[in-house]
Amino acid sequence: MAEEVTTKMRALEEFNYNGRTVILRVDINSPIDPHTKLIVNENRLNMSLPTIQYLLGNKAKLVILAHQGDTLDYHNLIPLQEHAKKLTEKLGREVKYVDDVCGPAAQEAVQGLQPGEAVLLGNLRYLTEEVSSFEKEVKLEAKDMLNTYLIRSLAPLADFYVNDAFAAAHRNAPSMVAFQEVLPTAAGRLLMTEVSALTKVMESPDRPAVFVLGGLKISDAFGMMKQVLENGAADKILTCGITGHIMLMAKGYDLGAKNEKFIKDRSLDAFIKDAKDYLDHYGEKIVYPLDLAFEKDGQRQELGIGDLPTDELCMDIGQKTIELFKHELAKAGTIFVNGPAGVYENSVFAAGTQEIWQSIADANGYSVVGGGDTVSAAQRFIDTAKINYVCTAGGAMVRFLSGVKMPLIEAMERSYRKQS
Repeated sequence: MAEEVTTKMRALEEFNYNGRTVILRVDINSPIDPHTKLIVNENRLNMSLPTIQYLLGNKAKLVILAHQGDTLDYHNLIPLQEHAKKLTEKLGREVKYVDDVCGPAAQEAVQGLQPGEAVLLGNLRYLTEEVSSFEKEVKLEAKDMLNTYLIRSLAPLADFYVNDAFAAAHRNAPSMVAFQEVLPTAAGRLLMTEVSALTKVMESPDRPAVFVLGGLKISDAFGMMKQVLENGAADKILTCGITGHIMLMAKGYDLGAKNEKFIKDRSLDAFIKDAKDYLDHYGEKIVYPLDLAFEKDGQRQELGIGDLPTDELCMDIGQKTIELFKHELAKAGTIFVNGPAGVYENSVFAAGTQEIWQSIADANGYSVVGGGDTVSAAQRFIDTAKINYVCTAGGAMVRFLSGVKMPLIEAMERSYRKQS
């Protein structure tokens, strides 16, 4: 089990919600089929249920705020009608839907709620002040957001604010950080659990603590790597995917023209300098691949790093590396995973990811996984119930483990101090 949260936030149980209006910010932003525009993964909806059930069970008049998509992924920017329907089915009680974020129709719906009733308001991202571009360009502080349309419209109608949206904790948006300035505030069940699980990984892991860092988004891996090496949270870091390739290049291995072009075309060679620095200072803690896998004539081939370079793209770790990783995972007290070992969607390159996931599922250590592609890989190969904690967050999780203080956490701590 995750240990108690060290971040100072009011727990959900500290307030009496009976007959009171509660604004609940959740993150139910879900993967959408690009053709049907229907939800294809309900994990975040499921994870939001305990807080919703608690509030409705305590007779709150519940106003649910959420977003779906953004200007950066416009194809996912759709109304929340299906989200409300699915919440209704899962809860066994109606969650009304109003396709208005905070205008007259939304305000009327909020004022018409009875104790134990819930309404999901329209997609927050339909408001300019809630999209990424506004956040990046205008750069408001929380106290300045009290004049935004969302806060002016809804805060006067509410008695409490609850945030349960850790997956959006890195967002400095009014719905995430401004209600805390004017309303008594508590953390939802999911927010508490997410912060607890990640805090355990960072501050009090059972030893040895083993991090598996792979995938293509190596900026995430390198941000975490620096933090967990410097603060001693990691005893071993198993590198694979492009992170593993960068480590090999930092060690002086020539991967071959195709592999190095793939890396340089994406400007990922910029991380080689950092990799060299980490290897120089923490070399005994960093495990890089012993062999790599590629495809030739339709067949999987493996090549030891001593036999590099190769003319083929390497898209998985080889069996010697897999066995080494499995050995480290079997004796781990804590396991954290971000990123698959290879291009697991292709059966030729699935072995590394599949065997590592099975090893984690069988391990005795406390395991935490997170990030969209990481969770998708886990769901493909194992029963994720065998993982101690599956984090709903991607970017927020990476920032938390990289030691970055996020807007939501700062807002919750400010509110805690104000209420103390």
